[in-house]
Amino acid sequence: MLRITLRELEVFAAISRTGRITSAGDELGLSQSASSNAIAELERRLGVTLFDRIGRRVQLNEHGRYLLPRVLDLLQQAGDLEQSYVAGSPCQLRIAASLTIGNCVLPALLAPLMQENASCRHEVVIGNSRRVMALLLDCEADIGLIEAPLTDGRLVSELWLRDEMVVFSRLDNPLCSTQPDREALAKASWILREKGSGVRQILESTLLPYLGDMNVKLELGSGEAIREAVRLGMGIACASRRAVQRELKSGEFAAIALPGLRIERRFYIVWHAERRLTAGVERFRTACHEWMAREEASALA
Repeated sequence: MLRITLRELEVFAAISRTGRITSAGDELGLSQSASSNAIAELERRLGVTLFDRIGRRVQLNEHGRYLLPRVLDLLQQAGDLEQSYVAGSPCQLRIAASLTIGNCVLPALLAPLMQENASCRHEVVIGNSRRVMALLLDCEADIGLIEAPLTDGRLVSELWLRDEMVVFSRLDNPLCSTQPDREALAKASWILREKGSGVRQILESTLLPYLGDMNVKLELGSGEAIREAVRLGMGIACASRRAVQRELKSGEFAAIALPGLRIERRFYIVWHAERRLTAGVERFRTACHEWMAREEASALA
């Protein structure tokens, strides 16, 4: 006989999210005593403690961290079941995307999905690839889109879009009017993204060995900040062609030639290995692959 209740699991998930029993109760419409009793009963049934109590806050211990993705999986399945039978019950999809994808791809990707299912709410968090992976591991996102290969066995990934990288500068930079040698490129003032970003990782693995050294003058935490620094003539940078295509087309920026080198990377679709993909997540994943098929067909045309 099943003794664990969904209410107890909801309380556990809410406490994990808020770090406070009172806040979890407020979120679920329960009193503090009802929330405390629910988590105490869950711990009693499982025979372990799930949280470390630190003052008024609680923090997941190893048992709680093991349990959390499984609980969220069960609650998602229960939500899917309810949505299948309760008219008007909306879906809610939490997506984490790295900066280039979030700014340059995701809006157009989501537009037809939102038209297809107007009742589904999409919550998007945009950060660097390391941040996206952290959100997935903490079960704060259902699916992620990143610009760097995975380095954590707790996550599953699959190849997605191809992405060309381009070194660029303001049009009046002398490097744009010649075919610079590697020494000139290495000595130029470089503006780079922060460590942990997909762009920084591809530069360190591909461009740095090509140049031998890089004169890094400035590190910035967003592509928009880098583009603004380039507009001000502060140096040269490397970014996805998607991110600077408007400036390249208008002539504000120009690509700098890299003799004998083409920098290309892949984007990835990522999710937690221990969480089952819900119908909403599967539909989003399918939409991602449909987008990839269209891009590949366009490239061959």
